[in-house]
Amino acid sequence: MSKTNQPKEGFKFFEPNNFSEDQVIYRSAQFFHELNGRRSIREFSDKKIPEGVIENIVKTASTAPSGAHKQPWFFAVVTSAEMKKRIREAAEKEEYENYHGRMSEEWLKDLEKFDTNWKKPFLEIAPALIIIFKQTYEETFEGKAKNYYVNESVGIAAGMLISAIHHAGLVTLTHTPSPLNFLAELLGRPQNEKPYLLLPIGFPSKEAQVPLLERKALAEVMKEY
Repeated sequence: MSKTNQPKEGFKFFEPNNFSEDQVIYRSAQFFHELNGRRSIREFSDKKIPEGVIENIVKTASTAPSGAHKQPWFFAVVTSAEMKKRIREAAEKEEYENYHGRMSEEWLKDLEKFDTNWKKPFLEIAPALIIIFKQTYEETFEGKAKNYYVNESVGIAAGMLISAIHHAGLVTLTHTPSPLNFLAELLGRPQNEKPYLLLPIGFPSKEAQVPLLERKALAEVMKEY
């Protein structure tokens, strides 16, 4: 179809990459190979993240699709040592309760292979924390405006953020101290924002270890119809 005509009002013509078939195959395999090396890390170096990297990965996450393009997310970046300390103290308080009563025996058993507990020193050691907030509605001059598919939209943005972190050569951990409400209070976020996920970000320590785990085989997660 020719693009000599003008696009509809409020639109522009999409500009595809026009990769060759071989390039498409190679790029898909190469990206899988890269992401297959991603692991959740709990042992961080205090090495500083280069300037501009966090901004770039957040901008990448912000390209995620969202319901009615409402973009119902906010990324709070914490680098202050004092604020990281306060977040760790509050998180460990919640995690202690999780490990001593909230979590079922089955849940605790499933966590044994990770050799983890309620203590979260990485929240202070990692040079940055990114807390993703979901905006349950939008504040406008006229009042509250509805957001759509909020959990789905923010979940996609979180996945893209994690991929961008790995692509940049950094590591992270999806940390979900439950309940998360203390984060909104500590960071002074508005009523329409609810904490969704906390991601410590940085370089791995030289002693960082990961458990010996295997991903599900393709046949277990995919079926052609």
